[in-house]
Amino acid sequence: MGFRRAGAAGVAALVAALVMALAGCGHGLGPLTGPGQQSHTAPTRTAASSAAAAKRAAAPNVAAIVASMSLPEKVGQLLVPAVPGHTGADGGTALVRDYHVGGVIYFAANVRTASQVATLSAQLQRAAAGQRPGIPLLIGADQEGGIVSRMAGVTTMFPGQMAAGATRDPAEIYAQERVTGTELRALGINLDYAPVADVNVAPANPAIGIRSFGSQPGLVSSMTVAAVAGFHAAGEAAAAKHFPGHGDTDVDSHTGLPVIHHTLAQWRQIDAPPFQAAIRAGVDEVMIGHIEVPALDNSGLPASLSHTIVTGLLRDKLGYHGVVITDSLQMGGVLAGHNDAQVAVLAIQAGCDQLLMPDSVPVAYDALLGAVRAGRISMTQLNAAVTRIISLKVARGLFAAPPAAHGVRPRVSTPAEQAVAQQLADLSVTLVRNRAAASRAGKARPVLPLAAGQKVFVAGPAGPGLAAALTTALSGTGGQVVADPGAADVIVVATLDAVGDPAQQQLVANMEAVGKPVVVVATGGPYDLGLFPGSAAAIATYSDTAASMAATAAVLAGQRNPTGRLPVSVPAASGATAYPFGTGLGY
Repeated sequence: MGFRRAGAAGVAALVAALVMALAGCGHGLGPLTGPGQQSHTAPTRTAASSAAAAKRAAAPNVAAIVASMSLPEKVGQLLVPAVPGHTGADGGTALVRDYHVGGVIYFAANVRTASQVATLSAQLQRAAAGQRPGIPLLIGADQEGGIVSRMAGVTTMFPGQMAAGATRDPAEIYAQERVTGTELRALGINLDYAPVADVNVAPANPAIGIRSFGSQPGLVSSMTVAAVAGFHAAGEAAAAKHFPGHGDTDVDSHTGLPVIHHTLAQWRQIDAPPFQAAIRAGVDEVMIGHIEVPALDNSGLPASLSHTIVTGLLRDKLGYHGVVITDSLQMGGVLAGHNDAQVAVLAIQAGCDQLLMPDSVPVAYDALLGAVRAGRISMTQLNAAVTRIISLKVARGLFAAPPAAHGVRPRVSTPAEQAVAQQLADLSVTLVRNRAAASRAGKARPVLPLAAGQKVFVAGPAGPGLAAALTTALSGTGGQVVADPGAADVIVVATLDAVGDPAQQQLVANMEAVGKPVVVVATGGPYDLGLFPGSAAAIATYSDTAASMAATAAVLAGQRNPTGRLPVSVPAASGATAYPFGTGLGY
């Protein structure tokens, strides 16, 4: 538990200070701040800050690096493509060599083993170092935890952000991101496109959901601050996403352009606070979403192409001076009405510094070169963007970090790191209903925890994993998992986003018809629980990871007292509130 214990007091103080600073400004967690109000340093000078000052003095001169770069080299820094394959020879080193790209992003298709990922990173960094002016790459990945975990099978698997929100303990997400950042750095990945700072107020949100910490801006803000601090404790760069807030939509920006109908006052109260908190916490990058917010810009443009939002709001009013990166430029939310070349130029003109995953690197590169040469993107703007990018690389020590030696096996997903994930999962399990039912002795008692010797049938999409964990938890108690619902004393249905799946809803109805108490365990969004008012008990886990299934089994078996609290409100099928924000029962 060392990862958690080491930083708990510090992160608690940091979160409290930042949230209080925001609260003192009015408008809930704060109004729009002015330029220059971003704070990256503690108010007192310590031995650590003195050492940091000495390190900065020895760091490369950013202005000198930018001045030494050619126009093609500067333009290349604006591009962050995906790379093909598992080795640099599969095409990644060619992208670095031919287009001077500023960074790359990894996906599951790039991942086999820890050693292979570390070798790929070293190969790409050597390619960057081998050409003038030798600028290292930002190597990133979407490693949020839970359903968005590109390094699954290699690094420690965490339950995800909504599970962390259910713990209500910022120290838990700090510990998670310190572990995640440490593991990513061991793989040569120096930037995590996390945390998600969106406030998920729409239960039907197809893009965010359990990727969010919750539906209340205060909770999301405090957890966002702690996440950034955890990444920074590991030396990892972090990116808050998806500005100006993707939490209230029923359209997925991967396939279309969502329109957020919040008023300016609602945006200030709901969506803005977590991003303000991230900025004050010194977040390295802000990712701009492909979302339209008419209250902020009525031009009809997505935020990623809006000068009003990127420059006028994020930079000038919120005072953010770090790197701004677009969401993937292969998403439907940005491509409607524009070709690849136009999107690349419009995003930079809007004030973005880097373009994530242009569909065609040559097209984006040539379009940007042409726009600069034609004066449609000024050299002043280009130099400012490149300066921010190089400054980030210097700040995160990338110039001082040589590529890993070939054949080195990174230490990731150690027992200590897995224990951090298990603790977060243990604290997140949320019991929202626990009705009394007749026991074998004829006495009424709450369905949970399971009584000694009870037989349990487990069904549902997440059933196999939960059944395996429950078999272990029940060993030695006389209880057992059985294969026939008719032979069971209690039936557990482990749903996975049943809200959009009539077959799962019918499964629960069929199990209720057996006549035994039914426990519904929502292993994805907790919104499933509002669909089943007839269930005897209801639990939200926010995740079907092995850690979450072990934690759930321990709660079912009575080995752990459930302590999680809903980080969102769960509606009933009628539209009323089935379980309000903060609901959480214990034994």
